[in-house]
Amino acid sequence: MKTLPAFLASVALAASLAATPAYAAQSRGDQQSARAEMQAGRNMPIREIERRIIPRMERGDEYIGFEYDATAQAYRLKFIRNGRMIWVDVDAQTARILRISR
Repeated sequence: MKTLPAFLASVALAASLAATPAYAAQSRGDQQSARAEMQAGRNMPIREIERRIIPRMERGDEYIGFEYDATAQAYRLKFIRNGRMIWVDVDAQTARILRISR
């Protein structure tokens, strides 16, 4: 009976590892898009956006990092508040907060 859970665990691990290169390639592509848009003057640098947004968050929020969505031309800043993840979507051109999801 112990072999079925072990088999299922290894299938799940294999599936997650198979998806990792695709995600990494997408992430690199989004980073390249963000850089190209910034260099062309269409997007603000992420450091400027962080400088504007992080101080607006609640005291005790821990900044984790960001992702760039090339399709939406928006950054998603990630924070942890009381053990829960908070995502702040920010317009890459204006640094305007688009949405805060909890």
